[in-house]
Amino acid sequence: MTARPRRSCLYMPGANAKALEKAKTLAADVLLLDLEDSVAPDAKADARDRVAATVKAGGYGKREVVIRVNGVATPWGRDDIRAAAAAGPDGVLAPKVESGAAVAELDNALTEAGLSKDAGLWVMIETPRAILNLAEIAAAARATRLTAFVMGLNDLAKETRARAGRDRAAFHAAMSLAVTAARAEGITVIDGVYNDIADAAGFEAECRQGLEFGFDGKTLIHPSQIDVANSVFAPSAEEVARARAVIAAFALPENAGKGVIKVDGRMTELLHLEEAKRVVAVSEAIEALA
Repeated sequence: MTARPRRSCLYMPGANAKALEKAKTLAADVLLLDLEDSVAPDAKADARDRVAATVKAGGYGKREVVIRVNGVATPWGRDDIRAAAAAGPDGVLAPKVESGAAVAELDNALTEAGLSKDAGLWVMIETPRAILNLAEIAAAARATRLTAFVMGLNDLAKETRARAGRDRAAFHAAMSLAVTAARAEGITVIDGVYNDIADAAGFEAECRQGLEFGFDGKTLIHPSQIDVANSVFAPSAEEVARARAVIAAFALPENAGKGVIKVDGRMTELLHLEEAKRVVAVSEAIEALA
C-alpha cells in the first residue's frame, strides 16, 4: 500500500467557486471536491462543470484531488462520472456503495469514461448493508482501482437510527470492521466527519479516537480542522525515532537472520520491523509534501 499521506481529507462544495480556489492554499492532504451532499439538485449541473474545469486547470500542487460524484442510480451520476474522468483527478469518490458488484460496476464505468488506471476509486461506507458486506467490498480491490474506504457516519446514523454520543459507541463495531476489512486488502480507510466546527477540543479527541481505531486520516468539513488532523494522524517524532532505531538494529550484521532482537531494552520482532518501515515511509512522505 502506498505511504501517501491522507491525514486530512477536506470536503469542498463543488458549487462554490471561491471555496474551490481557496482550496489551492490549504494544507489538506486530500481535497474532496463534492458534487453530492453539499450541492442542491438544481445546482448540480453547474457544479459539475465548475469542478471539472477547476480540476483540469490544476494549481493544487501536491494535494490529492478527488471528485465525489453522485450515485450512479441518480439522474446525475453517469454524467458526473464522465465529467470527472475527463477532468483527470487523482481519484473519484462514490457514495453509498454496498457490494463488491457495485465497486466493479463503478470501476467499469470509470474505465469506459476514460479515467486513468492510475486514478483511484474511493467509496463511501455509510449504509447498514455496506457494513454487512465490508469484506466483499474490500475484496473488490483485488480486481479494480478501489483505493480507499471513507466512513459516512452521519448517513449511517440516519439509516440505523443510532445515537452515537460523545464517544461514538454506537459505531464502534462498524468502525472496527471497516478498518479490519480495509487492512485485509491493503487499502486506505478514512474516518467520518466531526460536525461541531466550534468544538476544537471535541474534534481533537475524535481524531485521536480514530487513530486508536486504526484510521489513516479523517474527513473534514472546515479548513480550521486541517492542522489538528494533520498533527494527530502523523507519526510523532518519538515514533519515527523508535522506528529508525528498529530498522537500524535489524540491519546490523550480528542480527542477520534473527526473528527477535532487543532494541532499547524492548523485545522486537520482525513484525515490528515491518511497522517501523511503514512509519518512516509515512513520515518521509509527509515531509515531501512541505
